[in-house]
Amino acid sequence: MSFVEDARWFAVPPTAPACGTSGRVTLVGAGPGDPELLTLRAVKALRGARLVLYDHLVSKDVLRCVADDADLIYVGKQAARHTLPQQSIIDLMIRLAQSGRSLVRLKGGDGFIFGRGGEEVQALAEAGIAFDVVPGITAAQAAGACAGIPLTHRDHAATLVFASGHLRGDNEVALDWEALVRPRQTVVIYMGVGTLAVICEQLARHGLAADTPAALVEQASLPGQRCITGTLAELPALAQQHGVRPPALIVIGEVVALQPQLMRGMRGVQPALA
Repeated sequence: MSFVEDARWFAVPPTAPACGTSGRVTLVGAGPGDPELLTLRAVKALRGARLVLYDHLVSKDVLRCVADDADLIYVGKQAARHTLPQQSIIDLMIRLAQSGRSLVRLKGGDGFIFGRGGEEVQALAEAGIAFDVVPGITAAQAAGACAGIPLTHRDHAATLVFASGHLRGDNEVALDWEALVRPRQTVVIYMGVGTLAVICEQLARHGLAADTPAALVEQASLPGQRCITGTLAELPALAQQHGVRPPALIVIGEVVALQPQLMRGMRGVQPALA
């Protein structure tokens, strides 16, 4: 495989092919990292691809599914470290497709769940580029299943809410706090490690009990997976104590209290830390 670590140096043909036929873009969800959790359709798309634009959270094991003669372009984004701005990634996809090259846009988890896949396919549609979408197992599903936390439960959680703890441009965590503190629900927050203290403070301020069970699941489905459990009030200190780093999810709700019991019957789950 040919790896391009800096997409700014990847040569894109300047014009569309003479026949005027554009390439096709396939948006593929790579799942949480374990290649065994890829869908069959995702594996088929990767094996048939000759050009792949992949994100930071796509594991090396997943990339091994790509054919040896394919070009791989890294367009990953980390906090304060973006290979390319989002708009530049979209522009690159459009230029590649308009030049006649079909490609796979490979994203961790599911591209339509906090993966900005919706923005990308919207831009493709506006540019007249044909595309397909292959769903992937999102991180919340992997975190629950692999760490022994059922995200819904007949006795504890009739509602499941996904939210993003990412800072906005004004450096605020803009969430509907009133909606997140409703009873009998599980809240899973993506991209919230850096704002964990603010999230826990705001949830408590808006009425969520300080002793509500809560967890941090780091590197869900990967060999380095950890699950750290405690209460809403304890979680920021536990994260600091154990050096939790992204990728990690915050899980809040009564279902977290089931984790010690369920993990005893699961293979390959690291012991809970508290």
